[in-house]
Amino acid sequence: MGVLAAAVAIGAAQLAAGLTVPQASPVLAVGQAAIDITPPPVKDFAISSFGAGDKTVLLGGILLVLALYAALVGMLAVRRLAWGLAGLAVFACIGLAAALTRPAATAEYFIPTLAGAAAGAFALCWLARAAARLGPPPDRARPGRLRVPAPHAALAPPDLPAPADGGTTEPAVAAAGDGTPSYSFTYLPNPDEPGPTRWPARRRFVMASGIAAAAAAAGTLAGRELITLGNVSRARSAVRIPRPAIPAPPLPPGSNLNIPGLSSFVTPDAGFYRVDTALLVPQVDPATWQLRIHGMVQREVIMTFAELLKRPLIEHYVTLTCVSNPVGGPYAGNAKWLGASLAALIRQARPRPGADQLLCTSVDGFTSGTPLQVVLDGRDALLAVAMNGTALPVAHGFPARMVVPGLYGYVSATKWVTDIEVTTFAAASAYWVQRGWAQQAPIKTESRIDVPGDGAALRPGVTPVAGVAWAQHKGIAAVEVRVDRGPWHQARLATVPGIDTWRQWVWDWPAAPGQHLIEARATDATGYTQTAVQASPPPDGASGYPSATVTVAGG
Repeated sequence: MGVLAAAVAIGAAQLAAGLTVPQASPVLAVGQAAIDITPPPVKDFAISSFGAGDKTVLLGGILLVLALYAALVGMLAVRRLAWGLAGLAVFACIGLAAALTRPAATAEYFIPTLAGAAAGAFALCWLARAAARLGPPPDRARPGRLRVPAPHAALAPPDLPAPADGGTTEPAVAAAGDGTPSYSFTYLPNPDEPGPTRWPARRRFVMASGIAAAAAAAGTLAGRELITLGNVSRARSAVRIPRPAIPAPPLPPGSNLNIPGLSSFVTPDAGFYRVDTALLVPQVDPATWQLRIHGMVQREVIMTFAELLKRPLIEHYVTLTCVSNPVGGPYAGNAKWLGASLAALIRQARPRPGADQLLCTSVDGFTSGTPLQVVLDGRDALLAVAMNGTALPVAHGFPARMVVPGLYGYVSATKWVTDIEVTTFAAASAYWVQRGWAQQAPIKTESRIDVPGDGAALRPGVTPVAGVAWAQHKGIAAVEVRVDRGPWHQARLATVPGIDTWRQWVWDWPAAPGQHLIEARATDATGYTQTAVQASPPPDGASGYPSATVTVAGG
């Protein structure tokens, strides 16, 4: 009963969210609040354990907890309806608190939770009344006897009137304190009577439960359909991206080594990693999008998407890396980005002396803090509008996002960006900095072994050991490989169009039978060699040698 009432509440809330603000759905709002208050080590564990499915696991966990809580509410409502309604009110207050504390919350964020709470209360009352009719018959309908003590068994009972419905009365005799017999009797219902409408009540309860389940499903599906109608995929498809004023250089011959299992030089959109805090991907209409640059500036800049597309656009290959990426992990990808010069935009606003941070805010309230000097030092920092030749995918920031080479994503790659405040690191802390991560996070020189995979079974003979290495805005100068902690061997490097991308590498290993440990390390163009010191991703990126343990069969 409680679970059905909760399902009705969620369905109604989903429908109301679809009609108003999708992000205000109480389940999503509670999920976002859970993400915000979860300690970073727990988030790192979720990302490393579940990858892109971490948000699905979170929502599943929230729904499981909700189901258990709803079952408790249902049990309370059977005992006393007011208790069940109080339990429902507690859940509604949690949903409201979560929704109204979102960074972009407006008055409309009230609506989904209140609609869900009202629908859930109605369903709970209705189901509780239907369930009450399923209770046991009244006491008078319960068969029972008062046994007559042996000394009085022979006493004759008085005449007792028969019940009107044809039942019988059975006398019992007891002795009073002074020894005078006294009589009482128990009512035994007529065995031919069908009972107090138990079957009709059961049918009514089943019917009420079915209606509640149907209403919950209808609300959820309708809400999802409304949210889908608000999807900006059609608007994205209609965007015509201008030709770049400065196109990326052609890929040089040998940029792809074409080894099976090795990451391609350009990561396809569908395979590009996604790590962010958004449970529901923001749907931003380019017709209404605008960027505001303000704060410690002499001139505030406000720009629409149409105005952004009219600026000279730069095309550049850049590898992005997430700070949550473990050593040898998957959260790095290389793409061809197209966008306006971020440095030119910031200079247009004319930052005031003393400013050292760009506090960039996403439409969903997420913030990142980018060092101002890095943006202005000559690298191709972009306000990107396209990825791999087409408009940004919605999940990767459409209509506009930040792309700053050489910095981990949490300080450089804000998706769905709508606001840039020129400020100082002393005056403002971004989302992850508030949670203990480093304020400024240059990407560490790293490498990854793609083939052979960890745990692979190989045949003896020459075997390619290959992967990618990156040191954005420094460039990779060398990669070395060793087996079983023996001597280091120089790998062959692919060519690259610039210093802001990863670089493929390969070493031909004469594999001998047995179990072997393969390790790699990269050296960047400044002469720094990747360290063997192990460090976990927070607060400023993982370090250590990537490795793979393989077994080579006997000759």
